[in-house]
Amino acid sequence: MTKQEDFVATVSHELRTPLTSIRGFAQTMLASWDKINDDDKKKFLKIIEDQSNRLIGLVENILLVSSGTEDKVVLKKADIKQAVEPVLRVIAQKYPNHIIKTCFNPKLPDGMIDVERFQQIMTNLIENACKYSHEGTSVLISTDFADKEGYFSIKVADEGVGISEKDKNRVFEKFARIDNPLTRSVQGNGLGLYITKKLVEIMNGSIDFISNNKGTVFEVKLPLYNPEEQICSAAS
Repeated sequence: MTKQEDFVATVSHELRTPLTSIRGFAQTMLASWDKINDDDKKKFLKIIEDQSNRLIGLVENILLVSSGTEDKVVLKKADIKQAVEPVLRVIAQKYPNHIIKTCFNPKLPDGMIDVERFQQIMTNLIENACKYSHEGTSVLISTDFADKEGYFSIKVADEGVGISEKDKNRVFEKFARIDNPLTRSVQGNGLGLYITKKLVEIMNGSIDFISNNKGTVFEVKLPLYNPEEQICSAAS
């Protein structure tokens, strides 16, 4: 099987799961509407809504993977904290049972980033931290100067079950799903971290992680804004 055939087969499987669920519950409601009580109707409609959202997310991710993003990235000077804060507000509403903490270095200068893509990266990482850690635990987002000159570091640390040694090499692979009790209970398509890594690299950055049975820390390193470089670019 070629890579393209394998990709199509995997996508077909991922699409079929939510579509089958949507069709099944819709058919049940149409065939037995008068026999279903209101609570069950609401439950079935909620499942249809959740599976529809899952399907939309999957299609968006597949389009992003297949179409490429290089020509859609616009790097510009941006305040890192201000770029992250809208993401944190959305995540806090979506995961009210997690404790979202922040530690931003106030001396950190602006970054040279595509704000929309950067927010997509942070959404993927922080949502994963919440999804794959137990309710009531903390997720810490912190910024600082990176150990690489001219770069800043942003970390997302959770208190989840961690990533096993056998899975660590697969984390950024396309359609990879890490096997542990939390991932088995959470729906996903295995594209989030693949796309995250792709977006980071397009913005001239890098991403890595450390993990043990007490949690996982993802670290993204991206360029700081350098006014001297911008002057040289403009002059050339």
